[in-house]
Amino acid sequence: MAISVCFSPLTSTPKHYSRIPLYKPINPITTLTTPKILNPNFKKVNCVPENSQNLSVIQEKPRWKNWVSIAESLYPVYVTVGGVVACLKPSTFSWFVKCAPTSYSLGLWFIMLAMGLTLEIKELTNLLLQKPLSILFGCAAQYTIMPTLGLILSKILGLPPSISVGLILLACCPGGTASNVVTLIAQGDVPLSIVMTACTTIGAVVLIPLLTMILAGTYVPVDAVKLSISTLQVVVAPILLGSYLQHKFPKAVKKITPFAPLLAVLAISLVSASVFSENVGRLRSSVVGMSFSSDLPLLSRAQNVLASEFGLVAVSVALLHFAGFFVGYLSAALAGFSEPQRRAVSIEVGMQNCTLGVVLATSHFSSPGVALPAATSVIIMNIMGSCLGFFWKCINPTQPKSSLEVTDKS
Repeated sequence: MAISVCFSPLTSTPKHYSRIPLYKPINPITTLTTPKILNPNFKKVNCVPENSQNLSVIQEKPRWKNWVSIAESLYPVYVTVGGVVACLKPSTFSWFVKCAPTSYSLGLWFIMLAMGLTLEIKELTNLLLQKPLSILFGCAAQYTIMPTLGLILSKILGLPPSISVGLILLACCPGGTASNVVTLIAQGDVPLSIVMTACTTIGAVVLIPLLTMILAGTYVPVDAVKLSISTLQVVVAPILLGSYLQHKFPKAVKKITPFAPLLAVLAISLVSASVFSENVGRLRSSVVGMSFSSDLPLLSRAQNVLASEFGLVAVSVALLHFAGFFVGYLSAALAGFSEPQRRAVSIEVGMQNCTLGVVLATSHFSSPGVALPAATSVIIMNIMGSCLGFFWKCINPTQPKSSLEVTDKS
């Protein structure tokens, strides 16, 4: 049997498949054109997510900068340790005290130079030209809030006449360089703090004698020429020099700037401990006759300390500075100031030039009790101020609710 297979051609219409190119040729003649902007005041809006993980936006600080920041935040520890050492062994700082007042002036000069390296001259000039009312308000708050609080506390606590005069004298003193350092740590308005310090120091020539005469019933003469020259030398000149160096040598200053706050903190701690050690004798004389027997319970010993002259001085000084910080911040908030300005005003009002207070008290009063508030304030004020600065450092003063960034392209 034979099998035959017959192959016949296909009669159906063949299917055609479209060919997909592997690449799309680019037309060299066609160019992308940007649309014309009819409004010349067009603003470019960049929206950044609030919790963005974009590494180009959020950059982690180098480890050494974190260590410097931690060392800077230990300001309260430095002042406390310095005060304890000065109280137990005053001779530790004798090398610095022997050169006083030159050593104190150089220390304050170095502090303000470190502050000046972090500022630009245009920031200070812009503040003077654009916000004169802020400066005027801060100076008025300095010379109204603190003297009033000093008088009220001396009446409420029933302080002896000498300590009462010393507390009012301390309250009438202008702001010092320590307030500028604490404002820098607290992320406050540093230019405002510096200008307030300079203006209140110059105003102290007239206001310290006037206020002490009105509130304390005694006249404290102040050498106007000497105080003005000292202000220019210790406050204004190093600030301008630091700003000039930043403008003239930006690359070199940029390498030093991260260490400027830490150097200022160490310097102000040294000056404070030295001033305190110089007045330890007065403080010890105020606690003579107190009973520190180990047989007494801790509460009884604490009551003995508070009931002594030293205890009254310490409590009154602490209350004065605490009230100054609080009322200063509250007044700036009621006046509508921004958060950095509130912090600057609060710190400037609450912190005084204790060294000036000690000098005036020892120069113009025969009673050693008048110098006790200013001498005690050297340590208490710096501990309270540095703790407040560290607290505010952990809180962003701006706290933006959205991360909408607007860039002007006009």
